[in-house]
Amino acid sequence: AYMRRFPKCPLIPVFVDSEVFSENHSDDGAVTVTERRCVIDIDAPRLLKRIAGVDYLYFIQKNTLNRRDRTLQIEVHNETFSSRVVVRECCNYTVHPENEDWTCFEQTASLDIKSFFGFESTAEKIAMKQYASSIKKGKEIIEYYLKELEEEGVT
Repeated sequence: AYMRRFPKCPLIPVFVDSEVFSENHSDDGAVTVTERRCVIDIDAPRLLKRIAGVDYLYFIQKNTLNRRDRTLQIEVHNETFSSRVVVRECCNYTVHPENEDWTCFEQTASLDIKSFFGFESTAEKIAMKQYASSIKKGKEIIEYYLKELEEEGVT
């Protein structure tokens, strides 16, 4: 279900595009590591975008799908402004230890703003607002694609 949001997801308007630049498979095919560059249209004031000199933000995403262990690990970090702002996110999908039909989801994220043209506080507020919104939206989207897969008979 998670993979259905790539390369573009009409359900996520700020997610402009993504491009896979590396994909590796283990010899037995159980593990796939995919790296992609994602383009995000951040919801920020036009003045701030002009001062920063960007319309889009670029992130690198590394997905490790382990079919043997039934896990998906997603690691994301920003490419845009990486010397000024460090954004990191890690998501893990695992099988519930007591019920193999359930999925556990764990998400962590960090934001470290070193310097942002004197707009550190504004940038932090925008980032936190965007992130909080994306968490809620992400849950809705995964449920949408799970339902779609279920309707197609994929479980």
